[in-house]
Amino acid sequence: MAGDLVYFWIPVPDGEAAKRFYGEVLGWQFTEGAAPGGLQVTNTKPPAGIPGSSEASHPQVCFQVEDLETAMAKVRELGGEAGGPHPGGEGRSVECRDDQGTSFHLWAASP
Repeated sequence: MAGDLVYFWIPVPDGEAAKRFYGEVLGWQFTEGAAPGGLQVTNTKPPAGIPGSSEASHPQVCFQVEDLETAMAKVRELGGEAGGPHPGGEGRSVECRDDQGTSFHLWAASP
């Protein structure tokens, strides 16, 4: 459904340390992720990931939209920024910034 949070990830330099930390704190369970050194969290809703070997940062969120191009245009119209779309799961996603500079991602399923 449009506007729903559909994925989140926590960038960290050391995936194994994050696995230990978040596993103990939140009870998360993991499998190997698609990226080298990355992990997929298997027991959260929405699904989550921990890309290893990334620069430490803040959690990133991805919201579903019906039409990616329309949503990108609306982000820009309202003073935000939207990059170029790229494949993401069974659809396409784009990194954006709101009108105050906070980053987020939009995702739309492939037709």
